[in-house]
Amino acid sequence: MNEVLERIQEIGIVPVVVLNDAKDAEPLAQALCNGGLPCAEVTFRTDAAEESIRIMSEKFPNMLIGAGTVLTTDQVDRAVAAGAKFIVSPGLNPRIVKYCVEKGILITPGCTNPSDIEQALENGLEVVKFFPAEPAGGLKMIKAMAAPYVGVKFMPTGGINATNVREYLAYDRILACGGSWMVKGSLVDAGEFDKIEELTREAVEIVKESRGK
Repeated sequence: MNEVLERIQEIGIVPVVVLNDAKDAEPLAQALCNGGLPCAEVTFRTDAAEESIRIMSEKFPNMLIGAGTVLTTDQVDRAVAAGAKFIVSPGLNPRIVKYCVEKGILITPGCTNPSDIEQALENGLEVVKFFPAEPAGGLKMIKAMAAPYVGVKFMPTGGINATNVREYLAYDRILACGGSWMVKGSLVDAGEFDKIEELTREAVEIVKESRGK
């Protein structure tokens, strides 16, 4: 398995971050690291995403920073230039997947049905995002799709929280879960980085419990 994917699997939970102001990037990254989750998927939903990825990557070189909600090849280039080590997209855009694969950039595209997974396999991918996880059928749907695609692992995101993440992580075909409950926008905007660190520590404990570490 790809080295970055191995690290994501080891971490277990990927905080999905939406930053409206790049000034929050450094204290947020510090809170995540202090809490034991040296990882973040910074979504390209805001204008601050690119600069936030750059700040986190430069200030915290041991963090695993990725870019989420990537919808164009231009965003791929900008994210990687800023320091992103992996790309995440909400759906499977064949052009973007092929672009990343040809450039040797790790991408986990969103897949919710067998056809998506077969396109991912066609491009040599072994891990896909399952999004939006809860509305699309949750763990029951993942297990149903995992049966015929024995080599595929999933990274469910969307509706994952401290209440249901345990059951996801307990399933051996789940690489990791994406979640935003420990990095809610309201906490970031209010500068409540101590609270984010506290929630992050709790998330780390959930990973340990779920995987028997």
